[in-house]
Order: sequence, then structure tokens, then C-alpha cells
Amino acid sequence: MDWNLKIKKEWQGAILVLIGAILFSAKAVVVKLTYQYPLGALTSLFFRMLFAFPFLIWIALSEEKKLGPAELTRKEWFSVFFMGIVGYYLASLFDFLGLQYITAGLERIILFIYPTLVVILSFLFLKKKIRSREIFALLLTYTGVAIAYSQDLKVGAAKDVSLGAIFILLSALTYAIYLMGTGSLVPKLGAKRYTAIALAISSLAVFIHFALFGKWEELDQPFSLYLLTFFMGTVNTVLPAIFVSEGIKRVGSKEAAIIGSVGPMSTLFLAYWFLGETITFFHTIGTFFVLFGVFWISSGKKEKVLND
Repeated sequence: MDWNLKIKKEWQGAILVLIGAILFSAKAVVVKLTYQYPLGALTSLFFRMLFAFPFLIWIALSEEKKLGPAELTRKEWFSVFFMGIVGYYLASLFDFLGLQYITAGLERIILFIYPTLVVILSFLFLKKKIRSREIFALLLTYTGVAIAYSQDLKVGAAKDVSLGAIFILLSALTYAIYLMGTGSLVPKLGAKRYTAIALAISSLAVFIHFALFGKWEELDQPFSLYLLTFFMGTVNTVLPAIFVSEGIKRVGSKEAAIIGSVGPMSTLFLAYWFLGETITFFHTIGTFFVLFGVFWISSGKKEKVLND
């Protein structure tokens, strides 16, 4: 490949990952904005997946046409279904529940620790040894989370902030489980098709959940809420999934992970501009601790970075 074309391709990939990471991270801010309307977490999530679902089906069918039928065993299809439920349905549900209680900035900081949870889960269940550098990275990461958490305690009730943090931690944990189970499936389906299918499965789970337990009266909302949730379902869900997937093809997963670390910082600033959330010196310090710890623990790994 011509050197100039290679540089151009890498720049295009970096820009795609950067935009995708910012759009993904902005989702927390949009979710908080939906809570200014009379609805709960399940209804907000329902609207998000309702507007995303047609585009997800279109992406999956387009990839099917381009790549050909997926040759998966019944067990592998069950794994895809299970990962869609765990990695996107449960992760998204916990995320939306948690955002009712904590700031968007703290949400993104806690969610960003999922690579550290992969390391811990691998140690507990796969007997993979934790190296000394990883121990230091874990300590640094969770110190950063504790610092950011302490700042939220100053502006919210301790019970609510703690409950919200637990929900977001569960979201990060389920997403970490999802990542651990995708290794053998992505090469067979392709990253974009796999993501679209997993998100479509999670959408169906959300629809069933809402049909059984949702508050139907909350579906009657001002037109501005429909526009906001359409934005969340497309610009904060479908588009960044495509951008990050295409960006990874051009720059690689390791470089994409580095670029994607802009997410937590962008959330802090977006939450400040649109929600009036305070950015303190300790918020910034906590965020940098988390970023550095996660980057250190992720360096050398070949993991795909895709958020709920």
C-alpha cells in the first residue's frame, strides 16, 4: 500500500473512533435529559431501542448480503443470543437505572473500568495470573473511581449515589462478561454484523420487558422527547457502533482503545454544558487516574472497544 494512502487511512480511522467515542459517551447526557420528562429508566431505554431497532436490522441484513450467511452451530447462535442479553440488554438496563441517581460524569468513569473487570474475572474463573503491573493499574483505577465517587457524595444523598454507583458497576460487569464471551464469535460474524445482531437481540428483550412491566401511560410524551430519544437511538447508539467498527479496521483495536479514552473526559464537559454538572479538580484527578489505570491494563491487549 502507498505510504500516503496508509497515513490517510489511519487518520480516517482515528477520526471515526474519536467521533464514535464522543457520541457513545454523550449517551449518558442524553439519558439524563430524558429524565427531565415524566418517565422512568425502562421507558427511556424502550424509546432508545425502538428507534435503533430498524437500523440495526438493516445493518445486519446488509452485512449478511456482503459477507454471506453466517456458518454458526446451534451452540454458537445460543452464545450470540446470551451475549446480546447480558452485554447489551442487562448492561443498558443497569446503566439507565444508575443514571437516575448519579451524575453522567461519574457514570462514564465507572463504566470505563470494564477492562479491569475482565482481568479480575479472568483471574477468578479462568485462573489467569494477575501481573504486578496489572495490580498497580487496578489500584490506580479504583482509587480514581473512589475520588470521583466522593465528589458526587457532596452533591447528592449518600444512599442514592451509592445505589446509582452499584447499578453502573453492574453495567460494567455485564459488559465485561460480554467481552469475554465474544472472542470466538466476532471473527465468524464480523464485528459490525455481530454488534448489530447483539443489539437487536437486546432490543427485543427490552420490548418484552416493557410489555410485561412497563408503564404504558409514559409512552404519551411531548414531541421533543420523541426527538431526543430518536437522537439517542441513532446518533448515540447506531452511528457510533458503525464509526468505531470502521475505525478499528483502519487503526487497529489497541490504537482505537487509546483514542476512545477521550470518552470519560468528553462526558464531563458535555455534562457541564448541557446538565450543569460541576467539574471539580478532584473529578479531573479521578478521571485521569482511571484513564491511566485502564490504559495501562489494556496495553498489549487486542480487545474491541464498543459501549452499550
